[in-house]
Amino acid sequence: MRITRTGGGRGRRAAALTTTVLTASALLLTGCSSDGDSDSSDANGKITLKVADFGQFGYKEAGLFAQYQKLHPNITVKEETTANEQDYYPKLLQQLNAGNGLADVTGIEVGRIKEVVDTQAGKFTDLSKSINVADWVSWKEKQATAKDGSVIGAGTDIGPMSLCYRRDLFQQAGLPSDREAVAKAVAGGWEDYIKLGEQYKKKAPSGTYFMDSASAMYNAVVSSSPKQYYDADGKAVYKDSESVKQGWNLAAEAAAKKLSQGVPQFQDPWQAALRKGTIASMACPAWMAAQITTYSGDNYKGKWDIARAPGSAAANWGGSFLAVPKSGKHVKEATDLVKWLTAPEQQAAVFKAVGVFPSNKGAYELASVKSAKLPYFNDAPIGQIYADEAKSIPEAVLGPKDAAIKDTISTQINNMEQRGTSPEKAWGAATESIDKAIG
Repeated sequence: MRITRTGGGRGRRAAALTTTVLTASALLLTGCSSDGDSDSSDANGKITLKVADFGQFGYKEAGLFAQYQKLHPNITVKEETTANEQDYYPKLLQQLNAGNGLADVTGIEVGRIKEVVDTQAGKFTDLSKSINVADWVSWKEKQATAKDGSVIGAGTDIGPMSLCYRRDLFQQAGLPSDREAVAKAVAGGWEDYIKLGEQYKKKAPSGTYFMDSASAMYNAVVSSSPKQYYDADGKAVYKDSESVKQGWNLAAEAAAKKLSQGVPQFQDPWQAALRKGTIASMACPAWMAAQITTYSGDNYKGKWDIARAPGSAAANWGGSFLAVPKSGKHVKEATDLVKWLTAPEQQAAVFKAVGVFPSNKGAYELASVKSAKLPYFNDAPIGQIYADEAKSIPEAVLGPKDAAIKDTISTQINNMEQRGTSPEKAWGAATESIDKAIG
């Protein structure tokens, strides 16, 4: 399960889709790992391909590994999953530096891809020689492209942004509750979202809060800008970044006005808040709907809805890649597996099984994606909403320590909410920690 992910504390849990209808379910994966080298062919010419990933990529739930093995009787696919990406990534770096212990296929989180591209690209297979990388949304390809033009990661999912909200709580607070009306109310951007929160607070049902955490809103704001933490030359510019300033100021305003419950996403208090029904809205990348469904439970089915994200700028929060180490004993077979897993039909199958949104543009025209609806969220046309968002997401400049910067800033925003730390002290603590981390 991708309960804790880098890039602002991203988390994911399973959501199941039918051909035209999306439903959610709670699926858990147990973490496991292996320090051994990739298996070689046995005496009968059969091989085992190891796929190392983190959280929930959805291939097992979609039955894709079993399907691939039927198509290729001489191949067995063994998935090795680590629950927490923050545990997975250091081990991956150790294996890369040591030159052994790597799986045939490795998952890489978007918050890490720039660092891997800049420092480890030579250790991975150039997938552009065997996969049509133009099939992905354009910015996805560029994220995994090294200076020499090689593409070291095949795009899996992305996280186009929306706004999830409780229709019933909005109605009780005198706010618009229809998804089109909500989208119109926040059309001016996240500043409008703050204003809507102030209106909500005036008539808020007892014990409820407008948003879950200001840090989640902060990450959504920054994710909508092509300029975030680094410039095109690789220099850390987060202190002067307009998107960081905007996100930070809005988060500080939300904390000061107590519009947020101040519960960091995916932690126990956040899960408990969803179970109790005390959260009225939250920034909602595609993978978030399954989290809400899982923890809110049957009591709130049909009470949640999904509207387009605030403002006119599309945003992406999250996403991963599959890479093939050159040191593997079955590079060709591993590359063929990656090519198949990231094709439109297979990405649509993963969307159907666990609700993560495809990065392959060809999947957007398939019925299982294009017509998908989410019954738990009042039949929100999730396929249409996220496909439209995905097509207009700007190319963001990534940096090697994006994940560390996001996580550190998010922690200090939480301190403003939970401890009453002043924005000045919180920002000072964040920059001090970040500067030490990035050198």
